[in-house]
Amino acid sequence: QVHLVESGGGLVQAGGSLRLSCAASGRAFSSYAMGWFRQAPGKEREFVAAISWSAGSTHYANSVKGRFTISRDNAKNTVYLQMNSLKPEDTAVYYCADSGPKYYSGSDYYTTPLSYAYWGQGTQVTVSS
Repeated sequence: QVHLVESGGGLVQAGGSLRLSCAASGRAFSSYAMGWFRQAPGKEREFVAAISWSAGSTHYANSVKGRFTISRDNAKNTVYLQMNSLKPEDTAVYYCADSGPKYYSGSDYYTTPLSYAYWGQGTQVTVSS
């Protein structure tokens, strides 16, 4: 059973930065991708960013492109989300997700929550104006 633990959330002023971490443990296989999603109160969970574990290809939601950067440390089984130029609309609970070994060649593979088998408990990010 894969266990994901997020950290790094908090309260920051608009224009500030935060770095989220997601440490994975308990893997008995190689995962294909890891992603970050977020959910604001009263809204559906939405895709933020994803990275393929082996090749390191990255994918971003249009709303965060140019401000957020996803990266990975294979040796530490950890994925990071560097968030710069934060806006009040970035306020949400941020979830880390692991796809496990499954993959399909669909255009929405990285962006749909259905591609991810394992989820962390979430970390709150609050951006004040």
